[in-house]
Amino acid sequence: MKPKDAHLKRVIVDFKKLTPEILALLVEKYPDGYDDDNVISFKNAKNETVEAVEVTTEDTKYLVKVSTKLEQTMENYDEEDYEDFEDDDPDAVVDPDLEPGADDDDFELDTE
Repeated sequence: MKPKDAHLKRVIVDFKKLTPEILALLVEKYPDGYDDDNVISFKNAKNETVEAVEVTTEDTKYLVKVSTKLEQTMENYDEEDYEDFEDDDPDAVVDPDLEPGADDDDFELDTE
């Protein structure tokens, strides 16, 4: 007998590819953050151990890799921060370690 979610597409998501839609699903499922009981461990194709938390949509099961950045972003989540972005835009979710407003255009290359 197949599991009830066998028909779902399975996607592993790294923080760099996190979209507003997936972030919102995570915050909805884990409003107080996730703990060790929510973390799934598995081996990837390179035989490395990966830890992730699971969220599911109608057609996809996402395994989002656990990281400090993910925890910080979930803690500071505000839906209004993502109003100007498409739900599937991975550029919308900003690395919490970057300074607000820090943009690559603000830096000049020293060619001397």
